[in-house]
Amino acid sequence: MYKKNTGVMGIIITIVILILLVILSNINIEKLSHIENIFTVVIMPVQNGLTYLKQKIAGNDEFFSDISTLKQENEELKNKNAELERNLREYEILKSENQTLKEYMNLTQKYANYSTKAGYIINKDVTNYNSTFIINIGKKDGIEVNMTVISDKGLVGHIISTTDSTSKVQTIIDTSSSLSAIMSTSRDSLICKGTLEEKNCLRATYIPTTANIVQGDKIETSGMGGIYPKGILIGTIKSIENTKNITDRYAIIKPAVDFDKVETVLVITNE
Repeated sequence: MYKKNTGVMGIIITIVILILLVILSNINIEKLSHIENIFTVVIMPVQNGLTYLKQKIAGNDEFFSDISTLKQENEELKNKNAELERNLREYEILKSENQTLKEYMNLTQKYANYSTKAGYIINKDVTNYNSTFIINIGKKDGIEVNMTVISDKGLVGHIISTTDSTSKVQTIIDTSSSLSAIMSTSRDSLICKGTLEEKNCLRATYIPTTANIVQGDKIETSGMGGIYPKGILIGTIKSIENTKNITDRYAIIKPAVDFDKVETVLVITNE
């Protein structure tokens, strides 16, 4: 039985070999070329990729040389940028100083009728109750207590204390401040005080019952009270608050000076 099976397998193998020989003998050269083309399409990209990688590895020296050059150029740019920033800061300082000088000149020209000393604010103490400034001029500059302080917009306040080189200014919006004023149109008198209810504003009280109060009317110093000279602008009437009793009515005054932004001032040393 075993020998029979072995003979059958031999016959089968012989037949398969004969079939393969017949097939190979019938394949023409063109078909072989086609197979070769397929091989080329598959293999060549891989070969090209390996060649490219080899070239990149060979160019490492040049790559790292470029990195070193870029670092040097970056350092030079940083140094130039730092120099430009220094120049810009110096320009801003000069610009600020020039602006301060212009403000001094404008103030001096505007209040040419007064003898004045120019100064600028070096510190501010602003709370709900207080509004005071420290300026950079004092006793050695001829500054004394109760001297009037103004800006190019109008009245700022008055000197309440001095040192040799500085002075403290109580502004008109300080809650303990009070000054005599008049309305520019009707010339009626009133009293302006600092108030907690309206930030950076004044409250005008003791308004005559016959006074015609007009919103937008200008308020000036009256010259009475012994501190402020007459005719300095205080501000304008922002609103009028009527009450049941006309004698209690009051007005809110918006100061001419922006106390958040004021920097340069003049101290009137005579009237």
